[in-house]
Amino acid sequence: MAKIIVIEGTDGSGKETQSKKLETHYKELGYKVKRYSFPVYESATGKIVGGPFLGKPEIMDTFFEETSSKVDPLVSSLYYAADRRYNFLKEIEEELFLNDIVILDRYTTSNMGFQVAKAKNDKDREKILQFINVLEYGLCELPVPDLVLFLHMPLEAATELRKGREFSDGNEADLEYQRHSEDTYLYLCDKCDWKYINCINGEYHGIEDIKSIDKISEEIIALVDQELKNEENQVMKMTRF
Repeated sequence: MAKIIVIEGTDGSGKETQSKKLETHYKELGYKVKRYSFPVYESATGKIVGGPFLGKPEIMDTFFEETSSKVDPLVSSLYYAADRRYNFLKEIEEELFLNDIVILDRYTTSNMGFQVAKAKNDKDREKILQFINVLEYGLCELPVPDLVLFLHMPLEAATELRKGREFSDGNEADLEYQRHSEDTYLYLCDKCDWKYINCINGEYHGIEDIKSIDKISEEIIALVDQELKNEENQVMKMTRF
């Protein structure tokens, strides 16, 4: 069974770039690796997420009067969970038995970060988180990841990097929501034992403080190597008896 490695992070943290570099690295070492990204916008369910829900201009306008960042979190989570369930059964589930590592650029963890960010208080936050856990891992029967790597690009840095670019959807355009999401991700990183990777050196004063792509990649690989080593040690212990 393949190790499921999730690359999670705030917007602008380079998740796609890092997931591709991770895939290349382990393939070069001889591992069988597959990489996927959620939502799967080219799929039927992904088009529903990207169009009627998020309102991405290249797909279609949203059906909602409010932006996606204002839609009830329990309703929102259903769209994303449906996309994962549909595409996991269609393609990814089989690959878990054919590969050593499956890398996921966003996963159930994104539902947690972006929907829990809509909570009004601590009690509401726990309710939403529990709902998503039951929905994704229980009802949709999606596997729990072996390792979640959280890439933290502070909102100030992400905003500066985004200068001159149009927002791709209602989530990106709502900076207050982005701030809540960032805070929520940091909370979840501690609560759920995700591995934290800071994309900047120390405090942020300008884009010169952002770590290089290669430096971030090195930190990611070190954490994945440790996870694989732990797995090997467990196997060795089991074979001794």
